[in-house]
Amino acid sequence: MVRSRPVAEVKPFRAVRYGERAGPLESLVAPPYDVISLSEREQLAERSPQNVVHLTLPVDEPEAGRLWNEWRAAGALVEEDEPGFWWLSQDYVGPDGVARTREGVVAALRAEPYENRVVLPHERTHRGPKEGRLRLMREVRAQLEPLFFLYEGSPPATRPDRDPDLEVEGARLWRLPANGISEGFADRQLLIADGHHRYETALAYHEEAGTPDSAYVLAVLVSLDDPGLMIFPTHRVFEHEPEERLPAEEDQLGASVALEALQRVPPDRAAAVVYRGGGAELAINGNELDVQLVDRLGHEGISYTPDWHEAVRAVDDGEAELAVLMRPTRIEDVFAVAQRGETMPQKSTYFYPKLVSGLLFLEL
Repeated sequence: MVRSRPVAEVKPFRAVRYGERAGPLESLVAPPYDVISLSEREQLAERSPQNVVHLTLPVDEPEAGRLWNEWRAAGALVEEDEPGFWWLSQDYVGPDGVARTREGVVAALRAEPYENRVVLPHERTHRGPKEGRLRLMREVRAQLEPLFFLYEGSPPATRPDRDPDLEVEGARLWRLPANGISEGFADRQLLIADGHHRYETALAYHEEAGTPDSAYVLAVLVSLDDPGLMIFPTHRVFEHEPEERLPAEEDQLGASVALEALQRVPPDRAAAVVYRGGGAELAINGNELDVQLVDRLGHEGISYTPDWHEAVRAVDDGEAELAVLMRPTRIEDVFAVAQRGETMPQKSTYFYPKLVSGLLFLEL
């Protein structure tokens, strides 16, 4: 007997969201937990005692569970009467200074093991962050932040022609009728754009809990055809010169001139700009991805920035010895790597803007 391939199970959900008792929404939302510094966390926490960082970055995990239950009981968090899908639109100005709008469908997605080839990863993960997120899920028993997925083809819904139901910080949400949305994703492979650690945590949580509802993640599903979908480069800054050196074809260029030369390198050749105080080199290699070439330098003393001016400034000011300036990874290359069952180095992709945390929650 031939077994059919598993398909993506996307379904409507009864969203939990902030109610009027919690206060203005702009005081309650935050960026994803993994991009918030300690000082930013304190600033967000001071905005409101119900700001979402008290859940996503709690003092400790039991405290998050206690707050979740308190807020639910007090009506600070309320549950929608009916399950549904949502349309998310995010207006943003990218690191390149261009204004865009990225749009997608918000749904509950059944988390499938990678070997089923329904959901594809493209980046490696580390055990530490997953252990912390798993402890948090055990206490709260909810998906607190959305995960970002990509798919090929046109979306099975469109933005409603009316005022949004929720709006804050450039993000707008509309409730959607369920017609055809689940069926529209049934034959799609989904690529994790952002949220690998949380996705793998969800799989581990479901394995522990074993209940049907524990298998779902809060998903934002964006089409590769969406005109607002962009990957931006993540530049590397090394505190000390790595032992490995990249092959240089042109050297002693200015940083801006080298970046212009980098854009002219064919996309099927790996390339990056290596900047040391006073000059830049254009490093070019064979048929691999840029991030694979740069990954040879290792990760010791490394930091990341989307702003190439900041990377160069760190070297010029003596805070670092080396900066590596990157091209953005092409979306089609990310999908191709994932479909081959391979993964890319961390920080290979930088999808901007980040999804907003605190708009919708998925109770498990």
